[in-house]
Amino acid sequence: MRRCLMLLLALLSLPAHAAQLTLELGGTSRQWDSEALLKHPQAREIRIDQDVSYNKTMRYRAVPLAALLTGIRPEDHLQAVALDGFAAEMPAGPLLQSGPAQAWLAVEDPRQPWPPLGPDKPSAGPFYLVWTRPQASGISPEQWPFQVASIRRLAPVAERFPALRPAPGLSASDPVNRGFALFQKNCLACHRLNNAGDAQFGPDLNLPYNPTEYFHPEFLRRYIRNPQDLRQWPQARMPGFSKEVLTDADLDALLAYLSHMAGRKTPTAAR
Repeated sequence: MRRCLMLLLALLSLPAHAAQLTLELGGTSRQWDSEALLKHPQAREIRIDQDVSYNKTMRYRAVPLAALLTGIRPEDHLQAVALDGFAAEMPAGPLLQSGPAQAWLAVEDPRQPWPPLGPDKPSAGPFYLVWTRPQASGISPEQWPFQVASIRRLAPVAERFPALRPAPGLSASDPVNRGFALFQKNCLACHRLNNAGDAQFGPDLNLPYNPTEYFHPEFLRRYIRNPQDLRQWPQARMPGFSKEVLTDADLDALLAYLSHMAGRKTPTAAR
């Protein structure tokens, strides 16, 4: 009996399981575990006001993301992939800056887990990309991926997925091209289009039909602003995009891109 009790105490004294984060930033792959990141020389306690995922003030132990992005340049393109298939596409420039907005990798201590995101939901851990002063650089909610499993350097979206591109010949200032940029920032983390994209989270937005083909324009706008206004169900996962995140002009441009792509369903994608 005494031996069993000693064994139990020994097991309880062991550290909780450390999660793994994979960084693929070039020709090599590196793994960080949560224990090492919690002890990282640049790790510190930070406060996040109005956390995007928890909708309240949160405190984390975090590492400046730039400290982990060895060899990455501002012109590079990164993708953060979450455990649930969410794939955030992000230019590296803002992630490398120390201000005004700064990106941090919040690390969940397995011995002091974060609260769940909701009833019957896990926490935002083990790794969560958060921002201090996000409003200073126009950081959108889709640039706060949680449950991050890997971060990798990739070619820009337009190079990797030609089926997402608008028709050639449009001017750089055309609303469709602006909408394409907004689609990459706000939609591509969850959705594919023409079967193009890495996300495994939400439905394709062009196949078999584009939402501009079956939504009344005003109701589509309301749906993007607040999906629960039109469809209410407990498992709804799509967030609303307020005017602070997506202005009316931005929304016009995004819808211009979607409408444009309704006429560009590629034969390869359709199969």
